[in-house]
Amino acid sequence: MEKFKNIISIPAYIPIMNIDTDKIIPKQFLKTIKRSGLGKSLFYEMRFDEKGSQIKGFILDSEPYKNSKILVTGKNFGCGSSREHAPWALLDFGIKVIISQSFADIFYNNCFKNGILPIVVNENIIKELAEYSNRKESIEVKLDEQEITYGNKSYKFELDPFKKKCLLEGLDDIALSLEKTEKIESFEKKMNQNKPWI
Repeated sequence: MEKFKNIISIPAYIPIMNIDTDKIIPKQFLKTIKRSGLGKSLFYEMRFDEKGSQIKGFILDSEPYKNSKILVTGKNFGCGSSREHAPWALLDFGIKVIISQSFADIFYNNCFKNGILPIVVNENIIKELAEYSNRKESIEVKLDEQEITYGNKSYKFELDPFKKKCLLEGLDDIALSLEKTEKIESFEKKMNQNKPWI
């Protein structure tokens, strides 16, 4: 997992509540176990019709939002099934930060495990950031300072220290396990000496 760096981007605003993981990446795209290649199918049903032709007007398919690294959304983002393909698709598309009033718990945790920063803010901040999206003006997200800056304003967001550490250092579950390699090997050595029959 890449180390998280400060993000400066024009935010893309999708003012829809209760966007579930099936809406983020529909079930027909869950056959793969690869984390790459899912970005093209992100929000598929909102971007393409039944024949696979692109629907005009979806924000992430228009300039400059197709290059946005920050997504601002309605509350309860990522509800529904716990599929990890949802953050995979967002990250593959280029989204590094998601800002919402609330997230589904499993999706929220899956974001951190895949290098995405989900930020919980209040309704007023959502409205202010939506204006920056509409005006096509950049905002900055600083993880170390836990701060969103836009214009001459800033907003400090709360974050679990361990999750913050994982993002800053690029630590996913595998990397966290590998950090304990010496202790694991020491334990196995003792087990082989004390209980060789196991």
